[in-house]
Amino acid sequence: MKKTLLILVVILSLAIITVGCSKAKTTENDNQQAEKDSKEIGLSSDKDGTDNPENSDLIRIGVLQLLAHDSLDAAREGFIDHLDAGGYREGKEISILVQNAFGEQANLKSMAEKLLRECDLVLAITTPAAQTIAGLSPEIPILFTAVTDPVDAGLVDSLSEPGGNITGTSDQAPVDQQVLLLLSLAEMENVGLIYNAGEPNSVIQAEEAKAEIEKAGKNVVALTVASTNDVQQAMTTLVSKVDGIYIPTDNTMASTAAASGTIAMEAGIPIVAGSIDHTSIGGTATIGISYYDLGAKTAQQALAILSGDKKAAEIPVALADDLDLYINEEYAEAIGINPDTIELPRR
Repeated sequence: MKKTLLILVVILSLAIITVGCSKAKTTENDNQQAEKDSKEIGLSSDKDGTDNPENSDLIRIGVLQLLAHDSLDAAREGFIDHLDAGGYREGKEISILVQNAFGEQANLKSMAEKLLRECDLVLAITTPAAQTIAGLSPEIPILFTAVTDPVDAGLVDSLSEPGGNITGTSDQAPVDQQVLLLLSLAEMENVGLIYNAGEPNSVIQAEEAKAEIEKAGKNVVALTVASTNDVQQAMTTLVSKVDGIYIPTDNTMASTAAASGTIAMEAGIPIVAGSIDHTSIGGTATIGISYYDLGAKTAQQALAILSGDKKAAEIPVALADDLDLYINEEYAEAIGINPDTIELPRR
C-alpha cells in the first residue's frame, strides 16, 4: 500500500513539473513573438528602447497622415527618400512609424498622442493632422506639409518666424495662374468649382479662385462635397452646368481624382486641378507643385533639426517654388484639345 502511494506521489509531481514547463515555454514563445512584432513596426514598445535594445540608438520619426491618396503619399515618400539621401536611413539611423487616419479625423488625436510618446520628431501631413498634434503642446520638433495657410490655421506666428516648436512647408498653389490657364483652354462663360467645405485649405483656395474667375467676367458655379461618397453625383451635376472646372488642392477630391476626371472627360469638360499629382490622374493641365518635391523640401528642414544646426522655431516655413506647367496629354486629346497648344497664360 505504501509503495503504491509513493508511486502516485511521484507521478503527480512529474505531471505538475511538465505542466509548469509547458506554461513557461508558452510564455517564452509569446514574449518572443511580441518582440518580433515590435521590431517589425520599427519602434520598440517604450520610449527609452529598453524592450528593444537593438533599436535603442535609432532616432524615431513619426508620420501623422490624414488619409491616403497620391498627393499625400508622394509627400511622405519624398520626405523619407530625402532623409535617406541625407544620411538618415530607415533601420540604420532612424526608425519610422506611420499613423494614417484614412480620413477619420476622430482618430487623429489618439494617433498624435502615440507619436508624441514614442518619437523624437513628427511630420504631420495636412492641416487637420498638423492642428491636432500642435494642439497637444508637443515638446518634440513638429514639421508639417500639405498645409496651405499655416498662419490662418494657427500653426505658426508667421511664415518667416514660426515660433513654438513647429515649422514646415506650404502647398499654396498659384491659384491666379491656374485659373488663367483654365480660361485659356476653351471658350467659357460658366466655370465650376468643387471642393470639400470642411477642409480649410480648400476653402481658402476656392475663395481665391472665385474672385479670379469673377474678375475675368465669368460666372461661378460652386458645389461642395462632404465626403468621397458625394463626389460622383456632384460632378455629374456640375459638368452639365459649366464649361470648365477648377479643383483646389483638396484631399477629398484628390482621393477621387480618377473617377471625377472620367466624368468630366466623358462630358468634354476641361479640369485644372491644384496639383500635378491630381492632374496626372484626372485633369487636363495645371501650373502646379509636386508633392514629392514638397516632401523633400520638408526633409531638408528635418535634417537641419536632426543635425542640431537649428531648432524648428528658427526655420522659416518654406513654400513650393518649383512650379511647372504640367499637361495630361491623354485627357487633353480625349476632349479635343491639342496638347501642343496649351501654354503658360499671359496676363
